[in-house]
Amino acid sequence: MSKRFTAAGRLALGLLGLVFALAAPAQHAGHGAAKAKKRAPALGIGAAFSPSGELWVVALDEQQRLTLRTSADQGKTWAPPRVLERGDDAISADGENRPKIAFGPQGRVVISYTQPLAKPYSGAIRMLRSSDGGRSFAAPFTVHADRQIITHRFESIAFDAQGTLHTLWIDKRDLEAAASKKDYRGAAIYRNESRDGGASFGPDIKLADHSCECCRIALAPSPDGSLAAMWRHVFAPNQRDHAFALLGAPAKAEPVRASLDRWAVDACPHHGPGLTPAAQGGYHAVWFGERAGTAAVRYGRLTADGSPQGEARPLPDDGAEHADLISAGATLAIVWRSYDGQATRLRAWLSRDDGRSFVLQELDSSSDDNDHPRLVRHGERLFALWHTTKGIHVHALLP
Repeated sequence: MSKRFTAAGRLALGLLGLVFALAAPAQHAGHGAAKAKKRAPALGIGAAFSPSGELWVVALDEQQRLTLRTSADQGKTWAPPRVLERGDDAISADGENRPKIAFGPQGRVVISYTQPLAKPYSGAIRMLRSSDGGRSFAAPFTVHADRQIITHRFESIAFDAQGTLHTLWIDKRDLEAAASKKDYRGAAIYRNESRDGGASFGPDIKLADHSCECCRIALAPSPDGSLAAMWRHVFAPNQRDHAFALLGAPAKAEPVRASLDRWAVDACPHHGPGLTPAAQGGYHAVWFGERAGTAAVRYGRLTADGSPQGEARPLPDDGAEHADLISAGATLAIVWRSYDGQATRLRAWLSRDDGRSFVLQELDSSSDDNDHPRLVRHGERLFALWHTTKGIHVHALLP
């Protein structure tokens, strides 16, 4: 058994053994978290730079209140946290299912989260909206038209270049309606659109049947000003690879297959992909999967329609997990966390030439509970955020 499989494979097997139990929040301290007797804190965060250049972070505090924190100096100092009204809503804030924040035109700001409901693995996608640049927010509301107490979870949100707000989520209405549930693979990806910053929404639109059940959905700008989406998909007969779709394109019976690991496993690894535009066209992507017995986080290039371009390659870290990536022109950053038996390390693979060459960089380490790393962009500058029980660490990448 290779060293890579020993490190990354332990993560895969541990996740798969707990997969459907982990539809509730996952542990946050990497490979060693399973040893902890107490439940890890909810450290999942959403982050974005505002149009004025402030860094905004939305998260739960120790009292499980929804809070907004802002920094005018790229995370060196923070204003006192502001508690946002969310009524009686419970909020998921683990790594794959965390609060999000997005800025649109005309002073529009939206914050989304998944609200767990009474039945196991059920949820609703909730949102707060502001039309005055975040000075005030309306009461939370449900984004989707379907109100069954079933899975509506793991949402992603983004404004496109025209100012339309897109919300995507994992949905199980088609599984519930199937005559034979055992013949319906996984869940489905649904989406809707709002052209007024969340004041109203169009109908629920099915993007694809047979998505994986508990992995985040990646969104990235597309050349036509709309958005591209990538998610873990269950391809027939039962291969957990990744799918790609352009939101502005006509729906297809089968989405484009973006990864070719052909990982045959009857479980969800709770480990979603990342997607960002490439300067030379197409996209950069990162994902976790098992290929020919080797489990690893891999980086690959996709063409403009989402098809694999060239051979994907593993990240230079046997223990890499929960990677994400972001780009600004030809500058590309991939970050991940990696547990070394003593502490969790935050590492980055950085490129200035659109992914042709990379430099490995050590960013941080922590022996405390910690969240998956997040990436944000401000102009041409890229930043990695890492939330631990000691606070929010902000690292400038390739300054």
